[in-house]
Amino acid sequence: MEYVTRERVPLLTGVLSLVSLALVFGAAGGAIPQNAVPIAPEWILEVIPHLNAIISLTAIVTISVGWRAIRRGDVRRHQLAMIVSVVLFASFLVLYLYRLVAMGGAGSFPGPATIERFVYFPILAVHMILAIVCIPLLYYVLLLALSRSVADLRQTRHAFVGRIAASLWLISFAFGVVVYLLLHQLY
Repeated sequence: MEYVTRERVPLLTGVLSLVSLALVFGAAGGAIPQNAVPIAPEWILEVIPHLNAIISLTAIVTISVGWRAIRRGDVRRHQLAMIVSVVLFASFLVLYLYRLVAMGGAGSFPGPATIERFVYFPILAVHMILAIVCIPLLYYVLLLALSRSVADLRQTRHAFVGRIAASLWLISFAFGVVVYLLLHQLY
């Protein structure tokens, strides 16, 4: 299995990215009906944005720890931090998509139209674009890491793509926290 994965990292990256993005856009676009997910009490739906903000802040820490660990040569700590980061990202995405489907779509911005147009929408757009761009990058570095030894991994583009992915991932999570603050704390 490892050999099959190893030889097909770009193909698997593409397939997994397409499936993931189809789920995200399907949920965001209303293609997934509300009755496709279990009904949750209102309080759970209200807690999810707060929980996702905590997950995002935690992910910022774990990505930073992973980045710092690899710069110091601590491969094991890097691996652990990045695995935790991927689990946090997946948890965030599952909760976000569940809430989106359960509520029948995204809510509207509760603040002033000027803030919505010139602050909220640009920050949200950058956050979403970076999150979308990160998906194939993350699959790529993850599949490389899972299919190769540490010594073999050094002969790949893992480090180069990983630096780009981590940078964009950090910015996306940070902008996601700003979106949360605008939606759930300031307005």
